Amino acid sequence: MKAEMDSIRKGQTGARSTKQAIAIGLSEARRAGVELKPPAKGKTSEKTRKNAKRELEKGKRHEPVDPRRSRARAMVQKREGTEAASPAALSKQAKTAAQQRTPGERSAAAKKAAHTRAQH
Repeated sequence: MKAEMDSIRKGQTGARSTKQAIAIGLSEARRAGVELKPPAKGKTSEKTRKNAKRELEKGKRHEPVDPRRSRARAMVQKREGTEAASPAALSKQAKTAAQQRTPGERSAAAKKAAHTRAQH
């Protein structure tokens, strides 16, 4: 995820919104083989869930990416802006996402973050 934000800030790729930048990072992580579950039913559209599931399976197979499609995707993303990965945009996105969660969910996320931070 951090790598995607850094590449957007450098102008190597781009995104129209902060949500899109996050989605691209999650997608690349899944395709790289990271065990990231698809979003729960009702959280996002069925299309998004299906894509996430497909990316997860693709990441497990470790298939090579078609260079022509990869190059086309990179060229399209380069035309997008870099503002989506700015600290202000990420902060705003985090705050709006947190507002949609219950206090219990926010507490659980904070405890998990503290737990994983202590291990490193």
